[in-house]
Amino acid sequence: MFRVKICGVTTAVDSLTAADAGADAIGLNFVSGSPRCLDVTQARAVAAVLPPGVLKVGVFAGMPAVDILRIAREVPLDAIQLHGHLDGDDDASDPPDRCRELLSMPLIRAVRLDAGPAGDDRLAGARTWIEAARTLGHGPSMVIVDASVMPATEPGRLGGRGETVDWQAVAAARPLDLPMAIAGGLTPANVAEAIARSGLRAVDTASGVEASPGRKDPEKVRAFVSAALAALAALNPPPESNYQKARTQL
Repeated sequence: MFRVKICGVTTAVDSLTAADAGADAIGLNFVSGSPRCLDVTQARAVAAVLPPGVLKVGVFAGMPAVDILRIAREVPLDAIQLHGHLDGDDDASDPPDRCRELLSMPLIRAVRLDAGPAGDDRLAGARTWIEAARTLGHGPSMVIVDASVMPATEPGRLGGRGETVDWQAVAAARPLDLPMAIAGGLTPANVAEAIARSGLRAVDTASGVEASPGRKDPEKVRAFVSAALAALAALNPPPESNYQKARTQL
């Protein structure tokens, strides 16, 4: 669905900066309590300047589906990212049945590694949630592996905190059967290592490219996208041309 996403974008200037740098998705945050939270009017202004082809992803946690769909229509959004806890019935949770209520929208699901020693299937909780959502009729199209949080973490603290994921544990886990991105504390300095160690083909950052919460640093955004795209290209190098093959045989 995307390769490089700049999340928590709050201004039209930052939106254009991300697009000009080469990001193919931005995240618009609608999670109450987050320093990056937008209302619909603000989100429309941020989204309106984007060129075609840059995905507008709305980030939600615990919001009723009827409100999510209203915001998606009014902005408009291209995809929904559910960032709440995988289970529970509090205001910070997004249970699998929420997907059925969002049938008209492509879905991205933020997940977290389960606690446990090396060798355990630390994506088992995510796998269970995805299968439940599919059984109910609408599973996610993509997953973002974000930094772990405590079960009681409130919605506004679920992401954008600058904490990293155990990249080796992600690589060791049995992969999910859909596209996966890595998030959590990614910066221009560590994004290439995160890609190389996790083996994932997409990245997502918010705080790692900010001058202050909700305000992006243009130089950091450009450096992040450049480093990410270079690392992703190294994982998927272009096929060797006939000319290159001939040169190696000389």
